[in-house]
Amino acid sequence: MRKLYIGNKNYSSWSMRPWVLLTQAGIAFEEVMVRFDSFAADSQFKRQLNAVSPTGKVPLLVDGDLAVWDTLAIAEYLAEQHPDKALWPTERAARAQARSICAEMHSGFTHLRGHCPMNIEAHLPETGALIWRDKPGVRADVARLVEMWSALLQAHGGPLLFGAFSVADAYFAPVCMRLKTYALPVPQHIAAYVERVCALPGVQAWTRQALAEKDFRDFEEPYRLQR
Repeated sequence: MRKLYIGNKNYSSWSMRPWVLLTQAGIAFEEVMVRFDSFAADSQFKRQLNAVSPTGKVPLLVDGDLAVWDTLAIAEYLAEQHPDKALWPTERAARAQARSICAEMHSGFTHLRGHCPMNIEAHLPETGALIWRDKPGVRADVARLVEMWSALLQAHGGPLLFGAFSVADAYFAPVCMRLKTYALPVPQHIAAYVERVCALPGVQAWTRQALAEKDFRDFEEPYRLQR
């Protein structure tokens, strides 16, 4: 059975994407959780991953003798292996658009990712309010999300970005977590989309397990000294 190597569910937004994709699509896999102890070269995290991955990072999908790293590559591999699951939209233009927004997330939204790291267990509305006041880059990133999601929800009629669940929704699930943790202001229809993503069984399963970890990692906590 294929294995998916991931980091701590509370913090690892990159790991969340393929895990939610696999789980929501009903594709069997074995989870290998590699605990964040440090990202130093001599950390247990790096030693364990360097044994199986050329990058020493999560997520990593291992299928037999094949290792697939990077979330987009994993999504494309799974879509090829499971065409019956329709992980990408079936219509060509929509599929190209879905790939485009995933690539945009992959390389962009650096202010939102940098100032609002994923932390599912935390509730930081006061911190979020200060970030919103002081970080114009975060406001610009959220404005782009609102523009993007609004257009897609209108074009495809919801309930998700391309109607039915796709890679795109799995890819933006960690963003939905950030918007909730930091209580960043978004229009009601965007907040409703966030709630629909959070209600997906695959996202609910990840969230439950993230909350059960109770593994405070101080180097992942720029805004708290303790839980």
